[in-house]
Parts: sequence; C-alpha cells; structure tokens
Amino acid sequence: MEEQLNKVFASYKGERSELIAVLQDVQKEIGYLPEEAMGKIAHFVRVPESKVFGAATFYAQFKMKPRGKYIIRVCKGTACHIQGSDKISERIEDFLNVESGDTTDDLKFTLEEVACIGACALAPVMMINDNPHGRLVPDKIKGILDSYE
Repeated sequence: MEEQLNKVFASYKGERSELIAVLQDVQKEIGYLPEEAMGKIAHFVRVPESKVFGAATFYAQFKMKPRGKYIIRVCKGTACHIQGSDKISERIEDFLNVESGDTTDDLKFTLEEVACIGACALAPVMMINDNPHGRLVPDKIKGILDSYE
C-alpha cells in the first residue's frame, strides 16, 4: 500500500486544499480507503486524522471497505420499483449471499441500491460496472451474474 500511496502523493503538493482529490485518487488506486491509509493521508495534507475520516465518511463516493471487481447497482427509482426491482434485489442477495451495500467474500461482486439509473424504459434495470441490464425478471439474474467471470 505504501507504494500506491506514494504514487498518488507524487501528483500533489501536500496542501490541505487537496484532501478530497487525494482521497479520490487513493480510492481509485487502491479500490477503497483503507483505515491504515488515513493517517498517511492526514500527514501528507497536514490535517488532523479526524478531518480525513470526516471527509471520507461524509461523502457517499468514498468507500471504507474493499469493493468487488463488479459493482452491481440495482435501480430503486419509481419505474423500476413498480416493475419489481425489489424482487431483483432479493434474487441477487440470495444468489450472492450478500445484502445491499456488501461485497462477496471473494471480492467479485458488490451490491448497491441506487435512487435512479436513468433508464426507465428498461425498468427494472441494473448496471454491472458500466453495462446496463434491463427488463429484468428474477429468473434472468443467475445467468447474468454467471456471465461475469
């Protein structure tokens, strides 16, 4: 991790105003924000560690736990909800043995519920990384997830 942090830090001056950008780049480099990185980030940008944790936990974009290779986002918007997105989420949870917000033990999948994906015509819809899957029915879920290796 030290090497990854140094790679990110090399792009910055180590100023307080760079905190959010440094957090974003560390997360991009490592995949999440490990607790042990917080002290090093705080030292680098010269702020108390509590400020680093405060920023990282305030903004939803920052993840404090490892995330899967594939991020599954199930739309919970009105159109998707009416078309049965709850059943889609339940099937994914059952198949992967995780709850929304969790990651599989093998770090393959992370399941998230989102307010809207913006693909109402495909309701119910989910995204796996940047790939949309629409007009879903629970029986399609296993085949879709099996296609991600």
